[in-house]
Amino acid sequence: MLTANSLSVISGKQILRGHLLREQDKNNSKQTEFQIYSEYCNNHPNACMELSRLTKVNKYVYFFEACRLLQKMIDISLDGFLLTPVQKICKYPLQLAELLKYTNPQHRDFKDVEAALNAMKNVARLINERKRRLENIDKIAQWQSSIEDWEGEDVLVRSSELIYSGELAKISHPQAKSQQRMFFLFDHQLVCCKKDLLRRDILYYKSRINMDDMEILDVEDGKDKDFNISVKNAFKLHCRDTEEVHIFCAKKPEQKQRWLKAFENERRQVQLDQETGFSITEVQKKQAMLNASKPYYDFLMRQKHPTLPTTLPQQQVFMLAEPKRKPSNFWQNISRLTPFRK
Repeated sequence: MLTANSLSVISGKQILRGHLLREQDKNNSKQTEFQIYSEYCNNHPNACMELSRLTKVNKYVYFFEACRLLQKMIDISLDGFLLTPVQKICKYPLQLAELLKYTNPQHRDFKDVEAALNAMKNVARLINERKRRLENIDKIAQWQSSIEDWEGEDVLVRSSELIYSGELAKISHPQAKSQQRMFFLFDHQLVCCKKDLLRRDILYYKSRINMDDMEILDVEDGKDKDFNISVKNAFKLHCRDTEEVHIFCAKKPEQKQRWLKAFENERRQVQLDQETGFSITEVQKKQAMLNASKPYYDFLMRQKHPTLPTTLPQQQVFMLAEPKRKPSNFWQNISRLTPFRK
């Protein structure tokens, strides 16, 4: 039997829980507001390039200086002011880490400082991830420019990430004829190419599959009922709307498993982009395709991008430079297969 005292305790716990949930929502909202720094940091190199172009014209030099004097601002060039937001967002995780270090775990502010530090780490990871994705679109544009007989819209119209690639045998209705093809799995689409008979490093565009309409089905070794043929290391792509079915066969079981995992990663990437609101502007897409066919591409790739720290040692001096990551062989393998030609 519930007493008045027990009811008051339950009511108090419910009020406290509601308060904590509201505070959590408030913190998530504030973290979301910091995501604007991601767009700013990624646009910073382009802004500096544009400023460099304008400062070669005297009227713009005089205009910028007049604005600085009218606002009674300190004697710093405009590119210095453009760098300030980047420097600030870099310092937040470091400062919060130091604050947490000297905060007693029993202090009432400890959990709030810890939550703030985790939030800023997430913001840093988001900025670095978006920076990496924006760098990838130039590579994707270069890859597409190397493919012969390209048809239809550019890859960048719908995709911004190469998830996986490899060679598979494709079987489709009604002929049920096996065709050896190279496949490139991007977010939202799977691109199919054919190797040149004489020069195996040259690829020809053949088709693409919209992954948003497809479901992936694992196929057991043996005779397939839909195609009435024996298959091994196979999986199917089934269109929910048109009932169109394609069957793919890998050479080895481990290759099949890598493809199945890649399809999972593709759906996860699409969902994550929707949740975080990641998108590439039409201007960025067009610029990437333009860069792929111009010497300007090499100049753009030499530009330094701001990178934020996601690990926080006690004594750390942050420098604006390219991240020192172990180089990946992924794109090198792609480039050997489809060399970028002028």
